[in-house]
Amino acid sequence: MPSRNSSRSPTGIDKLDFDDNRRPPSTTDGSDSGGLLRDDESLLSNVVDGVIERDRRKIRRQVTKYLSFVSAILSCLCAGSITAYSLYGPLFQSRLQYTQVQVNAVSTAAELAMYLPVPIFGYLCDRFSPRPLSLFSGVFFGLGYLLAALAYQHGSIKEGGFPPAVMVVSFVAVGMGTSCMYLSAVTTCAKNFGRGKHKGLALAMPIAAFGLSGMWQSQVGSRLLYERSGERQGEVDVYRYFIFLAILLFAVGVIGAFALNVVNEEELLEEAVSELERSGLLEENPFFHRSVIHDSSDGYGTIDSSQTISNSAESDDADADPMIRKSWRNDEDSRRKTWLLNNETRIFLLDHTMWFLAAGFFAVTGPGEAFINNLGTIINTFYPPPSSGPPGSNSPATHVSIVALTSTLARLLTGTLSDFLAPVAPSPLIHDQHSKRFTCSRLVFLLASTLIFSLGQLLLASGFIQSHPSSFPLVSALVGLGYGAVFSLTPIIVSVVWGVQNFGTNWGIVAVVPAAGAALWGAIYAAVYDSAADGEGKGGVERLCYGVRCYAPTFWGMVAFSWIAIGLWAFAWRGWRARRILV
Repeated sequence: MPSRNSSRSPTGIDKLDFDDNRRPPSTTDGSDSGGLLRDDESLLSNVVDGVIERDRRKIRRQVTKYLSFVSAILSCLCAGSITAYSLYGPLFQSRLQYTQVQVNAVSTAAELAMYLPVPIFGYLCDRFSPRPLSLFSGVFFGLGYLLAALAYQHGSIKEGGFPPAVMVVSFVAVGMGTSCMYLSAVTTCAKNFGRGKHKGLALAMPIAAFGLSGMWQSQVGSRLLYERSGERQGEVDVYRYFIFLAILLFAVGVIGAFALNVVNEEELLEEAVSELERSGLLEENPFFHRSVIHDSSDGYGTIDSSQTISNSAESDDADADPMIRKSWRNDEDSRRKTWLLNNETRIFLLDHTMWFLAAGFFAVTGPGEAFINNLGTIINTFYPPPSSGPPGSNSPATHVSIVALTSTLARLLTGTLSDFLAPVAPSPLIHDQHSKRFTCSRLVFLLASTLIFSLGQLLLASGFIQSHPSSFPLVSALVGLGYGAVFSLTPIIVSVVWGVQNFGTNWGIVAVVPAAGAALWGAIYAAVYDSAADGEGKGGVERLCYGVRCYAPTFWGMVAFSWIAIGLWAFAWRGWRARRILV
């Protein structure tokens, strides 16, 4: 039988000649087959190199992500130094001879500086990155505590010292440092872990660490940096304590300036763009006629940059074109990111449920801040002369630690339990699994926590603690549990309802309200306290007050506000349920 090759005519047409993709026959023996082998090897090598590089990028992202998380925890473990204010607040009265109004003015200034600039800091955090904010925090803390140390060291005005206004200015810097360090850490965690199934825990851990910071710092002050001689032996050495905080917090701020990084922020923006596309809001905006993030020069969803680069740029040599295109795309992406985040802010502000959430947050956090800041003076009202003062088991440092521990426990528990029990959107792949499990909305945890918070205030307002001072740790524990849970759940709810791409700005807007609450209830407490002190007519004691009348009216008002918060959050929850948002 003749061979296939021998049957072909020299001028005949074989069906293989119609294969456009077929390599033309070689004209020299073995030369092209070797080239084909080399091409295949080169292609395989490129594929392998691409896979290796992709894995390396993935590992680098994971390492960066978890190093940022560790840095965020460290920042929050140190950022809450202001929560130990009650440790040295009473010494401002006895050592610097401040009135209760002046003592509250210092703490209120810190609260206002900590909360009022939060939207601005959040805006900067979203538009740029958390790292500059961390550096600012270190500078604010260092300068603030250094100035406070000098003001305390120089004594009262009668002794030639600084006026109270200097201490107010120093604590304004401390408040701003607290805001910057806390927000940079929490925003980093929210953006890096906010899309995972453990977003509640990822946010609860840095928030819990923030609660712990006041506890360990107050213990350092009372057990290590205390007066070892003189009439104030055993009390915290405020000067050395402030110097310690200035050095520590400056160092932590600098560390965060290098370590806090947001990983894969482009993916967050792309998800936000997809949501806006589904809502139809992008049809009117030319910025988003194509993808926000360009993965390649001519990739899917992009327009050829040669259509948009000016004629003068096109006339440049070919080597400059990639740089021009890259610069143009970076500018375009920056404008699109700004438009997107501004639009997210507008949607957030126009949502009426946000205002219910913020109003309830105001009603709870203001009383909580006022209680923590005035722990020292509240405790002193239980022990009138000739008593020698509170025992060690009922000291301000002890109660700062109780509030910090219970607050931390509540933040971790609510963050973890809400991850496991909160309802999730149904999915075709896991519908059966989630339809059978028990679910509990985060709002249930929030309302229950607020009720617990109000019970602690109720015990204090009723006068029960005045007759049983040894039971005051119960009040601190109840307030700490409720306050910590509210501060943990509220940012988690913000991230669930409105997403994490604009979290810094959104949470910053809500986080402003505790400033007004702290100022309001701090002023109410100081006015009630000073009025009761004047009524007692004890001129020999520097405006110190004793008895239930010093604080009862204030805490009755706090109880009422806590119950109002429960109603406001119930209205917000009803709105989210109507929109089928699973919270």
